[in-house]
Amino acid sequence: MKKFTQRFLRDNKGVTAIEYGLIAGLVVLVIAAAVGTLGTNISGVFNAVANKIGNGTTSTGAGPSSGSGSGG
Repeated sequence: MKKFTQRFLRDNKGVTAIEYGLIAGLVVLVIAAAVGTLGTNISGVFNAVANKIGNGTTSTGAGPSSGSGSGG
């Protein structure tokens, strides 16, 4: 039993695999959070641009009355 315990304590392969798994999980979480935040920000920018474009093309009212009306 003593030999098994000593061999188990010297064997670090399993511990290294677990550490790499934890690091990979953290990287995935950071990427997911960044993509979520970036997606929200980009969506806000596109909505703001769409609103400005929409407001510019849906204006009503008379235009300037400085034309000659000849059309041509």
